[in-house]
Amino acid sequence: MSNRIIFTPSGREGQVADGATVLDAARQLGIDLDSVCGGRGICGRCQVIPGVGSFPKWGLDIDATALSAPGSTETSYAGKRPLLEGHRLGCAAVVQTDVVIDIPESSQIHKQVIRKKVNLEGLTIDPVTELRYVEVSGVAPPLLLLRVALARDWDIEEILVPGTLDSQVAQAIAASRATTEVASENEPAGLTVALRTQADGQLIVAAVWPGFVDAAYGMAVDIGSTTIAGHLCDLATGEVVGSSGRMNPQIRFGEDLMSRVSYVMMNPGGDVELTTAVRTALDELIGEVVAEASITRDKILEMSMVGNPVMHHLLLGYDTIPLGTAPFILETDEAVEIMATELDLDCPNAAVYIAPCIAGHVGADTAAAIVAERPHHSEGIQLLVDVGTNAEIVLGNKSNLWAASSPTGPAFEGAQLSCGVRAAVGAIERVRIDPETLEPRFKVIGSELWSNEPDFAPPKSGIIGICGSGVIEVLAEMAVAGILDKKGVIRQASDISPGAVASGRIVADDRTFAYVLLAASEEEAEGNQAELRITQNDVRAIQLAKAALKAGIDLLMQHADLDQVDDIRLAGAFGAHIDPLAAAAIDLIPTSAGTVSSPGNSAGTGAVRLLLSRSERAEIEEVVRKVVKIETAMEPAFQDLFVKAMAFPSAPDPVARPEGSGRSKRRRRSRG
Repeated sequence: MSNRIIFTPSGREGQVADGATVLDAARQLGIDLDSVCGGRGICGRCQVIPGVGSFPKWGLDIDATALSAPGSTETSYAGKRPLLEGHRLGCAAVVQTDVVIDIPESSQIHKQVIRKKVNLEGLTIDPVTELRYVEVSGVAPPLLLLRVALARDWDIEEILVPGTLDSQVAQAIAASRATTEVASENEPAGLTVALRTQADGQLIVAAVWPGFVDAAYGMAVDIGSTTIAGHLCDLATGEVVGSSGRMNPQIRFGEDLMSRVSYVMMNPGGDVELTTAVRTALDELIGEVVAEASITRDKILEMSMVGNPVMHHLLLGYDTIPLGTAPFILETDEAVEIMATELDLDCPNAAVYIAPCIAGHVGADTAAAIVAERPHHSEGIQLLVDVGTNAEIVLGNKSNLWAASSPTGPAFEGAQLSCGVRAAVGAIERVRIDPETLEPRFKVIGSELWSNEPDFAPPKSGIIGICGSGVIEVLAEMAVAGILDKKGVIRQASDISPGAVASGRIVADDRTFAYVLLAASEEEAEGNQAELRITQNDVRAIQLAKAALKAGIDLLMQHADLDQVDDIRLAGAFGAHIDPLAAAAIDLIPTSAGTVSSPGNSAGTGAVRLLLSRSERAEIEEVVRKVVKIETAMEPAFQDLFVKAMAFPSAPDPVARPEGSGRSKRRRRSRG
């Protein structure tokens, strides 16, 4: 006797014999149904949802007797993955009549790859660590049994098996044999072995588990001065299975890099405090992503980490004091490979790859950004700028690369401003100013509407201030409206226009003037707690930051003997939200570029690529040796370029911009 079985969502169907389980049927028909335990009712990965009712598409009427009633395997199931309500274990449910079976995404082996904003285009996955299944048999020392099995099953003769794994292998063999009906020393034991290829090409056993394990994971982390972001990836497929981020707890010791180096200089034991803070945050981050992915920490076999030189040195416990004074000497500019446990991370089987730094102020995060944006493969001249507390700049193409950093400070992220806040719900992120009336309109994080639209309502938090992208835009709009002069001075209303006087938006502020973005009379309507104004000190803070960045760019262009670029990429979490039109309006970036784009967290993307590919690691280690390093603090021309970059351009002509995010069009603003 045979029964018709139909699997959804694939729609594939076939005939299976009486007594076959759903898992048997899936294997027979080549259906994508997961199972790690081999059908023993342990892993819970083969959960399916039986269809009950009428299915006109297939001409079937199905009741609950289509599958066998739950037996002891299901009623006493206690696996790690809970058996959800309405689900059956495919390895235990027996097909009795025609049936329709739905396989939920969580039970599919080949799930849709969700990149979560990580661009892996063109990447050939070349994993450092791979899994191999073997069966050991006989009575002998555990490591010898493992060597014999690897040679027999996989023809692997030359391999390092650390003596520290002896107990892990012995326990895995015992655990595997314990699953059989006759648990004896002569019983074959199935093991999954993780094999890591070291930098010198030598294979080493990294971990051993009992039974069949079909997935191993890696963690890619970008340790920023402000934010730590991590992606958990399947090492075989590149799929991002978990992502998380958090504020870098070192901020309490200082918002910028030099203030943290100063803390180390001024406080005995300060280096240990900073190192402990970042390592603790990393371990907590790992805990969050493994919980999201429903895996255990021992399944993480690889990690890649990137960060600026100060973050790099603090993570590794290196002395940061030489980075605080010229000539800014690195402890090492080579890639570092170290076990996670040596960094106080609870990942017993993980090896950590830390990308090479380029120079004293140009770190492994810049190397990772190069990996992601690939200027060394470009025919045209690319300008890559990672905008953050410390801006890293790379300029060049396949022939030559130059790199530098500029100390922009935290002003771009809303810090040091009278109404500045970090990007959060209730923060103003987009601004437009009518050049005739000086009336503003804005968008707030948490609302899709502009403030002048009828249904606009601020979030429950109210309007809490203005974040970095909003700061760039409000200054650009103030320049367009003629509120700012070339020196960045806020002009009094009578010097602007009659409309400016009538608006009341320009107000006296001690001996200077301020622009009122949200007046006290508008507080109740807009839900904010205080008047928001852009003061002269706010303008100066942004002016200093933008001058530092622009001077760094101009310095690299001088060294490269270039007067224009073909492609500008504004990377980083903040760079991704900058409106290029606004950036050009305040002379933050060159206006000669053919294209301007915001690729997002390039350093994080590069870290993922380094996690998944040995060849990417080898390539960047070669590329960074060829980068021309420019230390801005030691360049006499930098100060002159900085002073020049303080100026704002002549007020540009207003141009039509999209009313949405302000980022969909990458045209530069025309200039008068």
